[in-house]
Parts: sequence; C-alpha cells; structure tokens
Amino acid sequence: MTDLFASAAPPAGPRPLADRLRPRRLEDVVGQDHLLGPDGTLSRMLRTRTLGSLIFWGPPGTGKTTIARLLADATDLGFEQISAIFSGVADLKKVFEAARARRMGGRGTLLFVDEIHRFNRAQQDSFLPVMEDGTITLVGATTENPSFELNAALLSRSHVMTFRSLDAEAIGRLLARAEAEEGRPLPLDADARAVLVRMADGDGRASLTLAEDVWRAAEPGEVFDAARLQDIVQRRAPIYDKSQDGHYNLISALHKSVRGSDPDAALYWFCRMLDGGEDPLYLARRLVRMAVEDIGLADPQALVQANAARDAYQMLGSPEGELALAQCVVYLATAPKSNGVYVAYKAAVRAAKANGSLLPPKHILNAPTKLMKTEGYGEGYAYDHDAPDAFSGQNYFPESMGRQTFYDPPERGFEREIRKRLDYWARLRRERGHT
Repeated sequence: MTDLFASAAPPAGPRPLADRLRPRRLEDVVGQDHLLGPDGTLSRMLRTRTLGSLIFWGPPGTGKTTIARLLADATDLGFEQISAIFSGVADLKKVFEAARARRMGGRGTLLFVDEIHRFNRAQQDSFLPVMEDGTITLVGATTENPSFELNAALLSRSHVMTFRSLDAEAIGRLLARAEAEEGRPLPLDADARAVLVRMADGDGRASLTLAEDVWRAAEPGEVFDAARLQDIVQRRAPIYDKSQDGHYNLISALHKSVRGSDPDAALYWFCRMLDGGEDPLYLARRLVRMAVEDIGLADPQALVQANAARDAYQMLGSPEGELALAQCVVYLATAPKSNGVYVAYKAAVRAAKANGSLLPPKHILNAPTKLMKTEGYGEGYAYDHDAPDAFSGQNYFPESMGRQTFYDPPERGFEREIRKRLDYWARLRRERGHT
C-alpha cells in the first residue's frame, strides 16, 4: 500500500507546525473553555445531541475551523468546507446537492463556511431552505460582528458562539506542544519567550508560525534574547482593520476612556490606533466630537484645544504632530464632563420634529411692511437691552408650544456659572409674570 501510494503521487511536502498540531479531539482545543469546558455551551449541546446551526464569531487563530471539523466527527455528520472568499452560487449548489445525496443515505452534513460574512444578502439567503429542511447543519465562521454583517433571517436560525483570543496560558500550552512535537525546546530565554507570546496577539496559529521562524533561524546551541527575537521574526502587525470591527472597538475604547476621565487609558488606546496605522486626522476629528459631546460647556476651552490640536497636526505632520493630538487627549480626559448641550440638542430635535411648522410668536417677528404691522408683527416686542438687567423675560417659543426646557446644565466646571445665570433669569421671569 505504501509503494502504491508513493507511485501514485509525489511525496508530500513538509506540513506546517500549526497543521501538525491541529487538535484531534475537542478536549485538546485550548483557550475556549467557555464553549468546550464541562459547562460550556457546545459541551452541553453535544451531551444532548442537539447540535443546531451555529455562527462562530471571533478573531483569527482561535480554533473555529478545527472545532467545526471535530463537531462533525463527534456527531457523525459528513463534513463539507467552503470559503466565502473563493465560492459562488454554483459552488453552493454543488455542496447542497452533495448534502441532499448524503441525507438520502441516512447521514447529515455539517457545512462549514469560512468568512461567511463575505457572502452577499442573496447568497446568505440561499442557506435558509437547506437549514430549515435539515439538509445541512450550518457552521459559519466570521471575524466580523454578526449583528452587522449577517442577515437577520440567517441569525435567527443560528446560535452565535463567541470565540475569545487566546490568553498567555493558552499560547504557552501550544508552545509546549510544539516543543514536544519538535523534540527540542524553543531557543529563547524567559523574557524572549514572553515577548513571543505577546507577539502572537491571541492568535494560536500565529504563535506556532513564530515558533517555526525561531527554530529556522537558530544556530546549534544559540539562545535568543528579546531584542534578538524581534530582529529575527520582525514585529507582527497588530490585529487592527481600519474599516472593520477593530477600528470601531478601539475608537469606542478611546472615546469611553476620555469620557471616563482616565487619561492613561485614553493615551493607550490613542497610541494603539496610531500603531495600527489609523489616520491621525480621523483621530483629530473624533477628539473634536468628544470635546462637544462629553465636555461641552463644562469647559469651553475643550473645543478650542481640540481644534488647535488638529491645526497643529496639519501644520507639523507626522510624527511631530501626533504629540499635539496626545496633548489634546490628556486635556479632554482631565476636563470636567458634561453632556448637557448634547442632551439638550437631541431634545430640541425631537421637539422640532414633533411640533411641525409652527410660526414664531408675532411679537418677535419683524414688520418691514404696513400689512405685516397691521397683522400684529413686532407688536409688544421688548428690546432686552432697554429692560432692567438687559433681560425682558419674554416668550420666544411658538405660542401653541409654551415654554420648553431642553438645557439642564450640571453643577460641574464652567456650567456651574451657566446654571447660576439660568436660575437668575428664571427668577426674573417669574417676578415679571413671564413663566
């Protein structure tokens, strides 16, 4: 048999370490105990033999493909695998036909679709009939948020499983398995080993690829320190897609750190985005937004600082200009916080939409013609500068609406002073009968 195989095909090339170490049992998968541990979601499904269609959502190198294949083995389903990047409608039809034929023979099919979010809406809809009639059990894998990338109909028929990036312990277990497979230790000192784990960035496949690079580079008896390791394997780019989830996750982290008055965390996320290749001008625009949304009039200088930082970056360029943006990050994070104007604006928008095309009260309308004067335009208007305290207290809302209150400044920062003014004017308004 060996001779026959050898004559029928050329010798297989060396298999990558990640492929050789691919788990053969679900118990061997690392880093996903919340799914495969004794109380894990998948473990419970397997115990009750109620495996339904699934969406695996998580970063690369966390075991999505491996677990799908092992689930098929554990449930005695035929395993079919396609990639949405390389497959079209014709490929789907072939897979569905094969699954129907297998079903006629009394066996089901687990169809694993990698990068399922790459399929368009019509292609995603094509899965629905074969899922509903039991022709296939779908397992789709995606690195993008399913809520945004997958059809609601497909999601409603599937159970979303969230995969987690591998922590340092899980990566360490993979490296130990690699050393056992190779029969030799990684030629790294303790610090360099820790650096390699961090370079993997939670990606098990990447950790094994890095380990292979280290073994290839090492001379007999050579042991690398952290600096030499980085020279050899170079630095793996951070997992950060400027147009996808990574982008939105990090800008959300930056925004919430500023809002939460944590300058250290804000600087960290700001630098993470720069390190991932984010456009500094995009960050400058977001800082302007933070200044008006989360600080507002609690510190009117926040917007001035944000605009000045943007202008400074445009004048200096990179890398000098990033320091101006970093200064702005710290200023905004340490400024008093208020969303008073933001809340007032949203309330005023709702009122504007709800009340239609109401006219202003006639007493504040100009009357440039005799007809308009006879209609009462401008009649009874009180010029505020002629009133005591330069405040007439008149009503400026449409008469059918009555006075509204949208802006409610908190007792923080400069808005304490604004609160005092508003309270003072409210008292004058009551005293002058303009409630």
